[in-house]
Amino acid sequence: MASTKPESQQDTAQRALALGREVLELEADSVRDMGTRLGDAFIAAWRICLNCQGRVIVTGMGKSGHIAGKVAATLASTGTPSFFVHPGEASHGDLGMITGQDVVLALSNSGETTEVLTILPLIKRLGVPLISMTGRPASTLARAADANLDVSVAREACPLNLAPTSSTTAALAMGDALAVALLENRGFTQEDFARSHPGGSLGRRLLLRLEDLMHAGDQVPRVHADTPMSEALLEMTRKGLGMTAVVDEQEQVLGIFTDGDLRRTLDRLVDVHSTPVRELMTPNPKTAKADMLAGEALHLMETQRINQLLITDSDGRLIGALNMHDMLRAGVV
Repeated sequence: MASTKPESQQDTAQRALALGREVLELEADSVRDMGTRLGDAFIAAWRICLNCQGRVIVTGMGKSGHIAGKVAATLASTGTPSFFVHPGEASHGDLGMITGQDVVLALSNSGETTEVLTILPLIKRLGVPLISMTGRPASTLARAADANLDVSVAREACPLNLAPTSSTTAALAMGDALAVALLENRGFTQEDFARSHPGGSLGRRLLLRLEDLMHAGDQVPRVHADTPMSEALLEMTRKGLGMTAVVDEQEQVLGIFTDGDLRRTLDRLVDVHSTPVRELMTPNPKTAKADMLAGEALHLMETQRINQLLITDSDGRLIGALNMHDMLRAGVV
């Protein structure tokens, strides 16, 4: 009797890689197929949400509930007031959270989830518009809805065709599609997004301005053009920003001398005690205004490949300075 050679670790790893790719391809195909079916029902759902005077109440059970929670969060963060209600809890008091001004978006792949169907009569009694997101357009939930979003898939990515995989990905993508379509028509802006995300780096980029971050007054390193290099280096050391601005008598910015300029100076064997900083500075450096958004300033610094930035007033006078470490400390980077 022939023996079967055990599969090697390398073979097992390659099999896992192949399965991973197959799952991604199946789920991508499911989303693409769903896109070809998008039509009047999506427009109806979009209009219902756009005309909603209250909030979009999203509900779902099990895996659909997890997706529903994410859809509600995405809607809320993109300009459509929304929150998640658990359908099981809704039958025990949480339906009081739904008002006649709201819209209900119910997710159920089968369209027959008991906990969701149980609350349908109460939703109808309130006269609340109902949008469903199901994988079975002929299901009870889909037929009861004012608009049904078809998220059916040819098969689950699970090898057993059982675990919700492709179907949950499709529902998640449909939720994103609806949220973005609403965002576009509400005129939702970057600043609107930042106001709902003040704690993240994105919010800080879009809300913080340089005047909130910059060093000002005596904290700003500055020397005049005739200052010897040795004194300019002492000023850089005292202020600790890795540079010093070079200004004239009216505080107009003439140049900047940075740590990088210092390294290049040492390569040239320059006498730092007798050479004025004007001979070694970088003239006409990039500057910014105090009301510039931190995100814009970060983009400027990254594209120009600079680590320090001087801030001037409308007349070009030096009023502040910052470096990349200030951006890091503020959580902008």
